[in-house]
Amino acid sequence: MARASVSPGGEIGAGLCVLLGVARDDSAADAQRLAGKVANLRVFENDEGRFDSSLLDVGGAALVVSNFTLIADTAKGNRPSFSDAAAPEEAEPLYEAFVAALRSFGVEVATGVFGARMQVEIVNDGPVTLVLRSPSKR
Repeated sequence: MARASVSPGGEIGAGLCVLLGVARDDSAADAQRLAGKVANLRVFENDEGRFDSSLLDVGGAALVVSNFTLIADTAKGNRPSFSDAAAPEEAEPLYEAFVAALRSFGVEVATGVFGARMQVEIVNDGPVTLVLRSPSKR
């Protein structure tokens, strides 16, 4: 990604924009594992065009934006259900744990404002968008 910003919140140059949804059964251990995965995931191209470098390898930053709508269940009817999303008082500490864990890996992190209505701008540099989940939730 070339750059991203969130208002209210921060902005970054090259790196990753992480839209983070927290589910009811997520844990602090899940936040730590996911942060490690995000920091080390090889999604940046090398000179041959292969995904071979991580956020840490390229010195990129991460913009982390809370987004409970990612946990939507659309299996029944036409109105999404958000019953699997963690309540805000449970989700915010896990969101903060994820951000802290990502920073502990040496990643520069900017954030949005948890629970706020935010405007997110993402300028992609290529067609890469991935969904990452805890291994126990696949």
